[in-house]
Amino acid sequence: MQLTGSLVSRFISLIVTVLVVTACASTGSESGASVNSAKLATVLAGDHRSDTNKARDQWRHPVETLEFFGVSDDKVVMEIWPGGGWYTEVLAPYLRDSGTYIAAGWDPESEIPFIRKAAEAYAERLAARPDVYDQVQVGVLMPPAMMSPAEPGSVDIVLTMRNVHNWMPRNSQADVLGAIYTALKPGGILGVVEHRGVPGSEQDPKAASGYVNEDYAIAMIEEAGFVFEASSEVNANPADTKDHPQGVWTLPPTLRLKDVDRDKYLAIGESDRFTLRFRKPE
Repeated sequence: MQLTGSLVSRFISLIVTVLVVTACASTGSESGASVNSAKLATVLAGDHRSDTNKARDQWRHPVETLEFFGVSDDKVVMEIWPGGGWYTEVLAPYLRDSGTYIAAGWDPESEIPFIRKAAEAYAERLAARPDVYDQVQVGVLMPPAMMSPAEPGSVDIVLTMRNVHNWMPRNSQADVLGAIYTALKPGGILGVVEHRGVPGSEQDPKAASGYVNEDYAIAMIEEAGFVFEASSEVNANPADTKDHPQGVWTLPPTLRLKDVDRDKYLAIGESDRFTLRFRKPE
């Protein structure tokens, strides 16, 4: 009987192990097995990307970042506020044939000239290369009025790259996170990259420097209903002292001080960033 009991215990243990391994493999979230790294490498080398943007790969680590978020090429992926389109250059062609890329951007009919012009410039960029961007779906996310950039429950993965500090001065983080939560499928992933503040320091609620404390961001996103899954140091930069006269915009690519200490800031490189993965509960 003891032998039989031992064999049964081992058998049950084996089944549990197989189920756990299978569950992890199916998400591709830890190993990145579901991400087509070869395809991403081809996209990154494409002629639709400027040399300036390619030079930023060393700081933004697109392959490793998308692997961490589990972005396989058959997913429905929505990017929040793609700005000038740095990640659009990567995600749109990567998802073009088998998946869907949704750009949740600014209102092209906004009464604010800066916003309107930025939206128009983004549309022109897409139109200039239909061979790359013809399948891009463009939605509008402008709190508090325009908050439905995608059909509810239709998105596998939402990505927001260096945008949390943009929500905080407007106190719109709850609205934006609510819109993201609504757009995601149950079990869907929210991937966040943001300029990391000094651990243990008091968080400026307006994030005037552009830096956001990692624990502050996690608490904010958990409050919106998301479950924190994991963090990655893939976009860390220990050379960033985070005490610059013009905040994060002192560093490249902005270089707000222009020629003042330019070589110093170029040597530091782009900001230290946290990379976080959350999940919408099933």
